[in-house]
Amino acid sequence: MENLYLISFGEIALKGENRPFFERILIQKIKQALRNFENIRVQKTHGRIYCLVDGPREEVIDRLKKVFGIVAISPAHECELNMDSIKATALSVMKETDYRGKTFKVETRRPNKSFPLKSPDVSREVGAHLLTNLEGLKVDVHHPDIEVEVEIRERGFVYCERIPGPGGLPLGCNGRAVLLLSGGIDSPVAGYMMMKRGVEIEPVYFHSFPFTSDRAREKVIDLCKVLAEYSGRMRLHVVNFTDVLKELGEKGPDELLTILMRRMMVRISQEIAARVGAKALITGESVGQVASQTMEALIATNEVAKMPVFRPVIGFDKVEIMDLAKKIGTYDISIEPYADCCTVFVPEHPKTRPELEGVHEAEEKFDIEELTKTGLRDVEVIEVV
Repeated sequence: MENLYLISFGEIALKGENRPFFERILIQKIKQALRNFENIRVQKTHGRIYCLVDGPREEVIDRLKKVFGIVAISPAHECELNMDSIKATALSVMKETDYRGKTFKVETRRPNKSFPLKSPDVSREVGAHLLTNLEGLKVDVHHPDIEVEVEIRERGFVYCERIPGPGGLPLGCNGRAVLLLSGGIDSPVAGYMMMKRGVEIEPVYFHSFPFTSDRAREKVIDLCKVLAEYSGRMRLHVVNFTDVLKELGEKGPDELLTILMRRMMVRISQEIAARVGAKALITGESVGQVASQTMEALIATNEVAKMPVFRPVIGFDKVEIMDLAKKIGTYDISIEPYADCCTVFVPEHPKTRPELEGVHEAEEKFDIEELTKTGLRDVEVIEVV
């Protein structure tokens, strides 16, 4: 049996002449998210998307809650455009709720101005009908337990649930970027935040076996699986970083190892970005959190970037990042005890305020171009769905 869901979107409505472009992508993403269900019909109207689908209600809603661009999902009932039908439908909707002893109000929107009654009149008539036919209800127009919503469009719609969606912009409307993904808490959150702004991500993970275990690699794949619940699918690029790391460790000054490592990661990542058509890099850096994330260290890392580097959690503290990680479902995986190379190779006394002159002097011992090629030699691409 098909169920009807009214999809509300927020920011897209402000896009002026570009609005059809964003709506078209959002509809594609909704269809993609629901592709495993039957009899899917998705249509748009002014300010709403109608979604008819044959599938278990909770599963459908769970999929829609991970489609960026959706602000709210309302399981709705459709009715004829006359007051008898609207009132009967509202009564039916209310009977499906645990209404006894609760307060309620009726809110009406009337985009279809040809309907003879105005919104307050519709709300008043529907409210009176509910009070007459249901015992134990009280009206509270300020803080109701249940809000019955009536929408007068080319058809009538009645519902009393507004389930929050993730908001943001539809994935894919703002290009593609490479995410430097570790197994920690911050970078998956950074990837989620950029996806929410419509950016498709291509994660890159720097694997350093045997210094880091294969379980660390599996942990990153698990993180990608969680992120792929929001994107549908993604490609994880696993860079064999061991030889690069060995050379940095053998020839470079110990106190600058983290900075040298981060600069090589940026160089390799932007080469991968060029291969996949990405226009920017994304990192999970938060200013001041660790030695490689001081202002001076970030300047040193940024110096080798030839494309924009987005750091969406740069102003967040750790608790804020952890809270978001829990919300999106990556936290429990991130705290598993399998460290990545950024954790394993932290020097005992890292330089927290590196000067560019010193970093340049340290890199003179390396053939940077050849070291970048070494990092790109064995890149494994894993399809994650």
